Amino acid sequence: MELSFIDKKIPAAGILQEVATGIFWLRMPLPFDLDHINLYLIEDNQAEQEGFALIDTGIGTQQTTDIWEKLLQTINKPITKVIVTHMHPDHIGMAGYLVEKFRIPFYMSHDEYFVGRAIAAGSRGASDWQDEQYLVRCGISTDDIATAKKNKKDSTGVGRVIKPIPLQYKRLKEGDTLAIGDNNWLVYIGRGHSPEHVCLYNAKTNILISGDHILLGISPNIGVYNTEPDANSLQQYLETLPQFMQLPENCLVLPSHKQPFYGLHTRVNELINHHHDHLDNLRDFCKKGKTIEQCLPVLFKRKLNSRNIFFAIAESFAHLNYLYFAGECSRELNAKGQFIFTLK
Repeated sequence: MELSFIDKKIPAAGILQEVATGIFWLRMPLPFDLDHINLYLIEDNQAEQEGFALIDTGIGTQQTTDIWEKLLQTINKPITKVIVTHMHPDHIGMAGYLVEKFRIPFYMSHDEYFVGRAIAAGSRGASDWQDEQYLVRCGISTDDIATAKKNKKDSTGVGRVIKPIPLQYKRLKEGDTLAIGDNNWLVYIGRGHSPEHVCLYNAKTNILISGDHILLGISPNIGVYNTEPDANSLQQYLETLPQFMQLPENCLVLPSHKQPFYGLHTRVNELINHHHDHLDNLRDFCKKGKTIEQCLPVLFKRKLNSRNIFFAIAESFAHLNYLYFAGECSRELNAKGQFIFTLK
């Protein structure tokens, strides 16, 4: 089945666009190169109350808060439950605000909830020598490391764009069924982009809410970061993509970025092939030992700025760790403390 977009206008920030019966597409702005996130409101009418279940919440900024305040006055219905696919700030950022406002249940997977709590809390005084070691091992220059340290010192961290996370949550697990209104949504778990990413599928309406796990036009960032330098994130991602081939090919996919689309199987295969193409290129490039930073031009043809280079480094690390843990290349430290990956 060929990839195709739904025949619906992309909504402006804070405007609802119905994409299926009882399901509304909402966009919130982001202060990044990827300048938006898609949220979804699903009618959750119950005997005692009419309202909307919310999938993801937007980043926790004053701009997003203002949009939410205006929108809630417009729809004139309460939010009945907040469901967050994963712990990244653009998804969880406003969850605490909305849960507190409506005193409603908050749904996440176990790993996403507690990692979210941890990143919002910050380092709490822990030494940052391991952060610097991570950057050195990635092959980052001394000047760029100094800049990264300065930026971290000048920043209040991720917690500044995440409203206080609720102290209680309802756990979503693989294979669970979540009731929203008259429909049941089956929980699928994806890994690699985040620890335990929740996707939801409704067989009755043939709709998949894919979050960041399956996107059209871009690949989700699959990275190895300083918190777990021995992670095999790419293997986790590639292992949790094929399960979606079991769903109908013609299901409507509602992603967190870009546009809702049809052609699920085609897109899953494209994402798998995309990463295997990168791995093939790295196999050829690393016949002679290379640092993680030296591999960036193999994976990224666009110019990298100071904001996205660290995401690119993490993605390069993930692909090289995949080859390392598969036994295809060695990973050794050179005299500068940098990882050198060499094809065996």
